[in-house]
Amino acid sequence: MNDYSQIKTELDRLNIQFQLIEHPAVFTAEEADKYVANIPCMRTKSLFLTDKKKTSYYLVFVRDDQRLDMKKFAQIVDKKHLKFASDQSLLEKLRIKSGSVSIFSLLNNETKDVQVYFEKSVVSGLPLTFHPNDNTKTMLLKPEDLFKFLKSIGFSYQIVEL
Repeated sequence: MNDYSQIKTELDRLNIQFQLIEHPAVFTAEEADKYVANIPCMRTKSLFLTDKKKTSYYLVFVRDDQRLDMKKFAQIVDKKHLKFASDQSLLEKLRIKSGSVSIFSLLNNETKDVQVYFEKSVVSGLPLTFHPNDNTKTMLLKPEDLFKFLKSIGFSYQIVEL
């Protein structure tokens, strides 16, 4: 698992600036919100999904106050049924535990077989919030820097309306 120091090294290598907030362990986006409540930012929720046969995996980012319309997203990715990936799938694909899913988890996906989606309103210009594979920290990054990071580690992404 890539820890904060490895993530920081990668962001520094790319000249990506970020803000770091340290806090007690949190397990939901709602819990993390209170630590960034007074900071202008787009608070995000990271969802790791799979299809019924566990052949396709999706990392989806929505506003933390948004409920994902699973049927609509399934139509977008041309699948009949999607579900939240199991704890076992989280370990196999992203080498993390539930509660620590974030954009930085993709550093652990060596096979590059996770598809990345952002809900359109999430990338509206405000810095986005993510855990650096550690639920005792929250990082804020500008959308353009986030996209630069994704490209540097070999991931494409799609922006969709959900």
